[in-house]
Amino acid sequence: MNHETYMKLALEEARKAEAIGEVPIGAVIVQHGEVIGRGHNLRETEQNPTYHAEMMAINEAAEYLGSWRLEDCVIYVTLEPCVMCAGAIVMSRIPVVVYGATDPKGGCSGSLMNLLTEPRFNHRATVIKGICQEECSTALTEFFRNIRKNKVARHKGVVNLEVETTEEELEE
Repeated sequence: MNHETYMKLALEEARKAEAIGEVPIGAVIVQHGEVIGRGHNLRETEQNPTYHAEMMAINEAAEYLGSWRLEDCVIYVTLEPCVMCAGAIVMSRIPVVVYGATDPKGGCSGSLMNLLTEPRFNHRATVIKGICQEECSTALTEFFRNIRKNKVARHKGVVNLEVETTEEELEE
């Protein structure tokens, strides 16, 4: 399988997050061609600031392997990892990070800084960015557009405030 194939699996995870009202970010961890960890944002659902997609996938992969060392794995994530997730990637020794959309306001894998290649750490990761970038970016843009639209609707007295996502959008 190629990077696009695994990123599509991360996008499936992102759609799961969106379906429950979470920011649509998803991640998968692959070892020797097998997905061993999956995750999507659960921060709002669980009211836990550490429940990012990457953290959920890292936890699942570590449990699967019975080890915190994910040294021969690749993580695919739809949005550039934040400082917390980049730190967890370094600490879990994942050597390759593949992401879709950049995060100019919070990305710590190349945008604001790059913790993943910081030479002062004893472990670093190779970063591959822009895989399925348009699809990853569009998922986030549409999610936040719907949030803003619903916020305006609330101020105008409209009753239906749910984020509306059609089945076709979820399948794309």
